[in-house]
Amino acid sequence: MTFDLLAMGRLGADIYPLQDGVGLEDVATFGKYLGGSAANVTVAAARHGRRSALISGVGDDPFGRYLLRELDRLGVDNRYVRVDPQYPTPVTFCEIFPPDDFPLYFYREPMAPDLNVVADELEPDAVRSARVFWFTVTGLSKEPSRATHHAALAARGRREHTVIDLDYRPMFWGSPGEATAQIARVLDHVTVAVGNREECEVAVGETDPRRAADALLDRGVELAIVKQGPRGVLAKTRDESVEVPPYPVDVVNGLGAGDAFGGALVHGLLSGWGLEQILRFANVAGAIVASRRECSTAMPTSREVQTLLQEGH
Repeated sequence: MTFDLLAMGRLGADIYPLQDGVGLEDVATFGKYLGGSAANVTVAAARHGRRSALISGVGDDPFGRYLLRELDRLGVDNRYVRVDPQYPTPVTFCEIFPPDDFPLYFYREPMAPDLNVVADELEPDAVRSARVFWFTVTGLSKEPSRATHHAALAARGRREHTVIDLDYRPMFWGSPGEATAQIARVLDHVTVAVGNREECEVAVGETDPRRAADALLDRGVELAIVKQGPRGVLAKTRDESVEVPPYPVDVVNGLGAGDAFGGALVHGLLSGWGLEQILRFANVAGAIVASRRECSTAMPTSREVQTLLQEGH
């Protein structure tokens, strides 16, 4: 089977408070959702009608069974999600202080199953044939996941739409320099890079959006996308540069917006749209999720995004 999107990376249970503006010690009730950046991107793309699959892992426990079932319910093929007999399914808590403070607490020790996927379990033909292959920086933080990612990229052969999400989380790394070194090893294998200004600084030493995009292009990336927060998003190729403003919403929880952007980006690339159309569509998709509490189950359909775009015009 050829997938529109095959992503590789984090998968876990998000336990989010149902009260805003209070610390976890004072929260009385929580909601349980599928989470993890790569998993959320596959769900987001599936909401746009894309055939999506995930390479990851869960524990042999109730949360793991929940996530396998939830992936299937949300339209994501889970055949490449291994059940790890040793390590438990990761759990992530957050606090919600709108509009811009959403602390995360990751429980992924001693090892998350999504970092314990080994190269022998890859299906190289699936990686090679996927119309988009998406992976995140977190997967490079530990072995055996690091070696598995390199095996996947070798099988991929830098085909069109090989995407790195520069989703740098400092708690998963010994130092920013360690992450920089590992990112440098894989940039030669990707065609699209996506990240915010802070993530670009870790990746290529630049926070200025245009210089960061140029640095990524100099490494052979064909499309560099730099998220600029309130200044919007910049996308740059060797022949074109496009910048679009953010879509304004009342933010409830900003944590899933980037993953919604990612799934919409996948949809736009596969639809053959121009850069400006892709960015405007992805910005609105991200804004919709930022206006909702959860992440995976908040991902919008294409119709929802197009409706807001038309209203905006």
